[in-house]
Parts: sequence; C-alpha cells; structure tokens
Amino acid sequence: MSSDLSLGSIARSEWIKFRTVRSTLTGVFVMFALTIGLGALIAWATRSHWNTLSSTEQVTFDPVSTSLIGIVFSQFAVGVIGTLLITSEYASGLIRTTLWAVPKRFILVSGKLVVLISSMFVVTEVACFAAFFVGQSIFSGVVPTASLSSTTVVRAVVFAGVYLTLLCVVSFSIGLIVRHSAATIGIFVTIVLILPLLSLALPQSWRDHIVKFEPSELGNAMTSVVTPSGDMSAWSSLLMLVIYAVVVLGVGTLLFQRRDA
Repeated sequence: MSSDLSLGSIARSEWIKFRTVRSTLTGVFVMFALTIGLGALIAWATRSHWNTLSSTEQVTFDPVSTSLIGIVFSQFAVGVIGTLLITSEYASGLIRTTLWAVPKRFILVSGKLVVLISSMFVVTEVACFAAFFVGQSIFSGVVPTASLSSTTVVRAVVFAGVYLTLLCVVSFSIGLIVRHSAATIGIFVTIVLILPLLSLALPQSWRDHIVKFEPSELGNAMTSVVTPSGDMSAWSSLLMLVIYAVVVLGVGTLLFQRRDA
C-alpha cells in the first residue's frame, strides 16, 4: 500500500496511466479528426451550395455552430474515453491492484477526475478552436464569417469544449455505476442519440417541454451564437448539463465506495 495518498500523487499516477493507454490516444485522435474534419467538410459543402440557400436561410445562418458541427460525432469519442478510464480497470482486473494501493476510494475517484477533466478540457478546446478557424477560413469570401472579437462567438466555441468535457465526465460516472465497457457505452449512446430520436414520436406539445432538457440539445444551445427557438439560454444549458454530470457522478462515487471491486 502506498504511503503517499495525497490527491496530487494519485493524480500524477493516474496521468501516467491515462496518457500511456492506447485507447486514450486513439480516442483523442478520433475526436480531433471528427471535430475538425467533419466541421471542414460541412463548411465546404455550405460554401459550395451557399447561392442555392433561401434568403431566410442565409440571414439566419450561424457560421460558428456550422463549423463546430463535428462535435455531434466526436461526442461519442469522448464518451468512450471517459468510459474506458474506469471500466478498463474492471475488465483487466487491475482495479483490485489500484484499490490495494489507494484504498481511499473518494480520493482515487478525485484523482481520476482531475486527470480526466483537465486533459480533456485542453484537448477539446484545442480541437474546437481549430475547427472554428478552419471553418471560417473556408467560409471566407463567400459565406458570412464570425470573429473572436465577439464575446458570444468566444462563448460558443469555449462552451463546445466544455460540452465535450462534461460528456466525458458523464460517461466516466456511468462507468462507475455499471462497471462494464460495452454496457456503459450503450447507455451513453442511448442518452445522447437514441432518446432524442425517440422524442420525435412524442406529441409536439410534449416535445416543446422535453427536448430542451436533452443533453444533445443542451449542447446545441451552448454552441450556438443565437439561442435556438425553444431551447434554454447557453448559460442555463451549461448549468443543466453540470447538474446532470454532478448527479450521475455523485451516484457513481457513492456506489464505488460501497461495493466490492
């Protein structure tokens, strides 16, 4: 058993594991490819068909959310990263060794979270700002562009990275509860993708009150310069997503402390 159980020492240990695992590196690469690559693809398609859009579509066009459209797919990559940070240890049996070395489970979870949040915040922000700049360069000269001189534009791009980071925390928290990689990823995909599709079958009066609380719709509001009709504001959406993450994390941490490895 380690004699140094400070949060800093545990975070350093978890950082070594996090950055040396192949699945983490692969997940980060896929996240970058989807965020930037798909954003560029959609931006180029928009530029190519700009003159075919109606005047209403051109006036309401949001160059920021369009350049960030890749996060619709990269959110699944960060979900896998968050999941495997905890479930891979259960799959390999390494969790027993980890708990022997760090029996204080709350500190262990805290150390993992410090590594997860800090590292994913940095890489997602880099990816989102890169997607923004690539998108605006593609739009330039044909399609209206956005500038970081606008505080709402900066907020939308920053919130895109925050959205991906919070989803990573949510998937990690589900992993604490489920302790199985495939099941955790399945639940995550259901929450982010399947439930919004199922909500399309609801009566419109119901959808108007439900859809705005869906994680994917919260992300849409957070990454838009102008709040989409029917959605909560960007800051309210951020608060709601934080509440989701904290609640699921709280349940996961409680179960992690009470159950056997």
